[in-house]
Amino acid sequence: MTTPQITDSHCHLDFPDFDGELPEVLARAAEAGVTRMVTICTKLKNEPTVRALAAAHAPVFYAAGTHPMSAAEEPLVTVDELVALAQHPKFVGIGETGLDYHYTGDSAEIQKQSLRIHIKAAQETGLPLIIHARAADEDMARILRETHAEKAYCCVMHCFSSSAELGRAALDLGFYLSMSGIAAFPKSQELRDIFAIAPIDRILVETDSPYLAPPPYRGKRNEPAYTAHTAKVGAEVFGLDYAEFAARTQENFDRLFWKAAQYEAAA
Repeated sequence: MTTPQITDSHCHLDFPDFDGELPEVLARAAEAGVTRMVTICTKLKNEPTVRALAAAHAPVFYAAGTHPMSAAEEPLVTVDELVALAQHPKFVGIGETGLDYHYTGDSAEIQKQSLRIHIKAAQETGLPLIIHARAADEDMARILRETHAEKAYCCVMHCFSSSAELGRAALDLGFYLSMSGIAAFPKSQELRDIFAIAPIDRILVETDSPYLAPPPYRGKRNEPAYTAHTAKVGAEVFGLDYAEFAARTQENFDRLFWKAAQYEAAA
């Protein structure tokens, strides 16, 4: 029996946690049925490294942006810079960007400015926006609604663990919610309930590795292979068998990350 295929839609393979181990990490991912992964560049000065990583490994695609927690320390990116990066055949998304007031609320204004630049790049390129949102639900929902009304774009709320209100706002705009290991934590029933009322055609799965490993690896380094553990919980949330849930999330990924799907079709 073949292992159902899934995609880790958000990981950080360039982080030092994976130094010297990437071939083994990718092999374990393939064994678990994780046949694609999107590795996310969070500081644009690291983009050449992340691009090279994606170019060197067939299953790996990439996205780039300035993480909101770094917005105050990094040079403010321009729309033109992001649009230029998006010309690479394996560059499939804009971000991650967003708002994080949990630790970095003092940089809220520059975060908002950075977010709006990334949104413009998503509007120009047609590539999905990858959003990180923490402790900033009201501002996040307002900016997403305002900018989407100006010009529509597509988006994924990565590692979604925010309020039901922000989840509903995102879904109402046609956006996607991504399940990370947090959704598999025993105490995350409230979060699972939010996912359960979302349309199945708006759900992705991810690791956000090296962070947030799902059970039974909680507290250890996360890696793309563990997407399967979160996806098994996702299948339970939606009352589907694992193969069906995996297939649905693959369709969703292909629809949202259309450039990755086109690249594979051409390969």
